[in-house]
Order: sequence, then structure tokens, then C-alpha cells
Amino acid sequence: MTEKATFAAGCFWGVEETFRRIPGVTQTAVGYTGGHKTAPTYHEVCSDRTGHAEAVEVEYDPSLVSYESLLQVFWNNHDPTTLNRQGPDHGSQYRSAIFTHSSEQETLARASLEALEKSGKFRRPIVTQILPATIFYPAEEYHQQYLLKNGLSHCGL
Repeated sequence: MTEKATFAAGCFWGVEETFRRIPGVTQTAVGYTGGHKTAPTYHEVCSDRTGHAEAVEVEYDPSLVSYESLLQVFWNNHDPTTLNRQGPDHGSQYRSAIFTHSSEQETLARASLEALEKSGKFRRPIVTQILPATIFYPAEEYHQQYLLKNGLSHCGL
């Protein structure tokens, strides 16, 4: 039986590719979540007026990879201290957020954030949001596994 996890960590192409390669992850999808617009398009989300974040929905087998491991991948693959920005991309759609699908995920996400804050790894405060998962709107097909389809290994900032 699989479970879902949803993460926003900047441009969803690279985030998806990172999670897609993890053993135990059975499926990934890029899309939009956390906003107020029903069924937004990429163009609408990029306008920074929908409230949605570019996010990756990860389906995984918890007998092969733990949610805690997915959280570690999330923290290690973006800068959680930059508000509404990752690299050259800026706007609320690029915010750092964890969208939890259960109270257990929320507890684990908050504990991992607290542990990371206490570790002293970052000089600036962590601005990652931890929110209940809402409707996830899959992005247009050309965005799904974009890097793989285009023979790219990373976004190439």
C-alpha cells in the first residue's frame, strides 16, 4: 500500500526529478496546491495571484522508504530560509512548504523542522510552511517529468 507526500521547494522540475530517483517512490507528479484558484494553469500560477505553490506529489511505499527519509531529501535539496524564492526564481509559487496528508506527517514534519533549526545548519531562520494538504492540481502534461523528457539532469540554474 502506498502513501502520498507533497512538497514545494521551488521550480517543480528539479524537485520532481530528485524524488523520482528515490527507491521506494512509485510515482511523482508536478502540480499546484495551497492556493485559492480552482484548476489553475501554469500561466496563472506564474502570475503570483493564485496563492498556489509549484509542488510535487510523491507516491511512495512506506515499507521501502520512510516519510522521514523523504523529509531529509526535501531539506537537503533546497534553501528553506529564502522566502518565496529559490535560486533565480521568485514569487510565492516558489515558496518552501510541506503539505501534510495526516496528523502523523504533520508531527514528523514539525519535528524535522525543529531539529533542523536546532542543528545550526542555517544562519537565517527557516521559513518553510507546514500546512494540511489541499487539492493538488496536476500541471500540464509537458511539465510532468520535464527533465527526463528533455534529456536534462538538472534545471541548470
